[in-house]
Amino acid sequence: MNATGTITMTMRELDRFKVIQDVADGRLKPWRAAERLRLTTRQVRRLVGRLREHGPAGVVSRRRSKPSNNQLDAVTADRALSIIRERYADFGPTLACEKLYECHGIRLAKETVRRLMTDAGLWIPHRQRPPKVYQPRARRARVGELIQIDGSDHRWFEERAPACSLLVYIDDATSRLMMLHFTATESTFSYFEATRAYIEQHGAPGALYSDKYSVFRKTGANKDGSSVTHFGRAMYELNIDTFCANSSPAKGRVERVNLTLQDRLVKELRLRHIDTREAANACAPHFIASYNARFGKVPRSAFNAHRPLRVDENLDTILTWREPRRVTCALTLQYDRVIYLLDDTGTDRRLVGRYIDVCEYPDGRRDPRRWRRPSPQALWPALRD
Repeated sequence: MNATGTITMTMRELDRFKVIQDVADGRLKPWRAAERLRLTTRQVRRLVGRLREHGPAGVVSRRRSKPSNNQLDAVTADRALSIIRERYADFGPTLACEKLYECHGIRLAKETVRRLMTDAGLWIPHRQRPPKVYQPRARRARVGELIQIDGSDHRWFEERAPACSLLVYIDDATSRLMMLHFTATESTFSYFEATRAYIEQHGAPGALYSDKYSVFRKTGANKDGSSVTHFGRAMYELNIDTFCANSSPAKGRVERVNLTLQDRLVKELRLRHIDTREAANACAPHFIASYNARFGKVPRSAFNAHRPLRVDENLDTILTWREPRRVTCALTLQYDRVIYLLDDTGTDRRLVGRYIDVCEYPDGRRDPRRWRRPSPQALWPALRD
């Protein structure tokens, strides 16, 4: 009850008042009211007595406007906040809460730490932050200057066959589909196969723009200290730049194309009664021609940035999985639980203690290659993220 004599109730208290009033007037049994309010019959009788003694105010919670018994004391709050300001000002609430307990013995709930940091201006809730603005990036001027690539896992054949992946290559300058390749899963060898078909059909592009999938970017380091993936190494040897987008909107053209394909291409495959990856790959050129005629754009420059392969660029050798292995004193090396024996020649004896690459081809063949690997310092600047 406030100073004007008005009683303020919450909706829950108002519903409780109506039920208790019915019990007091004899219109409802106490045990029925207890079931409805999820209270005990004894508590219902207590509320009836408080209603008859104090009126509607007797139903209102007596804890209103009183401090909580579990409220954080000011000394602990000030101490925690001073430590956060001094040492963890740029930490998130969850991490700051963990460090307060690990390093200072202050055990607080992470939501309590979040409230303290928010009130102190050290943390801004995500809902109160201004939305990120992704300004549109201008298209490249020439065909083949930048190719956006992505894989889309989907039920392309609906219920007629299991789900599979579609590798999509789209030109940034014209939004034209350059390559569609159906494969079982996104893997290095599947991208090798699709990229080889692309190069044989169009030539080598200037750059490939992808996401941070493990085929394109490795979080850890290789044995030689580099973090270049097998796909990135192959593109470097083909003089094709590779870029990894930091977000999905950054490569929005290929993302939007995937949504379009998941509608149009699925229905096209249904109309043609196609339910295998081989038949879908054979039908892909006809769909690409129809799609490009409908949605393709005209580039700003008529120059084609694709280039033919040089004589020394052998796709059979470059598009392989390579693993470095050390040659032992017995002229052996081990790869995938298999021991390979080198010929006992003067050339092979000079390889003892050195690393050579074991090349694994898409058809399963393996071959130790006797050539020096480029250093990580030479590879890394060309593979820009």
